[in-house]
Amino acid sequence: MIDWLTKTIHGWEFSWWQVLFGAVLFVVTFAVSSAAVSFVLVKLPANYFHSSHEREFLVHRHPVLRAVGIVAKNVLGFVLVILGVIMAVPGVPGPGVLSILLGIMLLDFPGKRGLETRIVSRPRVNGAVNALRARFGKPPLMLDEPQ
Repeated sequence: MIDWLTKTIHGWEFSWWQVLFGAVLFVVTFAVSSAAVSFVLVKLPANYFHSSHEREFLVHRHPVLRAVGIVAKNVLGFVLVILGVIMAVPGVPGPGVLSILLGIMLLDFPGKRGLETRIVSRPRVNGAVNALRARFGKPPLMLDEPQ
């Protein structure tokens, strides 16, 4: 097994430029994904996960525009969930769980609100989101009381 792994790794023959490109790509994808997730979480209203927050999307727009918007929102949500699952794998850069949360927030499916609440109620996730919001002078997220 070790001999096979050694031969395989030596057979790759990476140049320094390829290694440098990989390292730069790693840093850039981590920075961009972290910045995008942070931006959205800071811009969320504090009551987004509270039952008092209305969840209708493009209600006062033309029905065709609303339908196209809903489809685009769901496609983006699905892509974010897939990318979040990939980023949750050790060694892959980026905020995996938070990207999954953002993707779920964009998707439309039965039971979504309960799933969002369960994810954001986890102490580590809630602490990370509220610490980020506090850093930018935003109030902590309001959650429904557990039943």
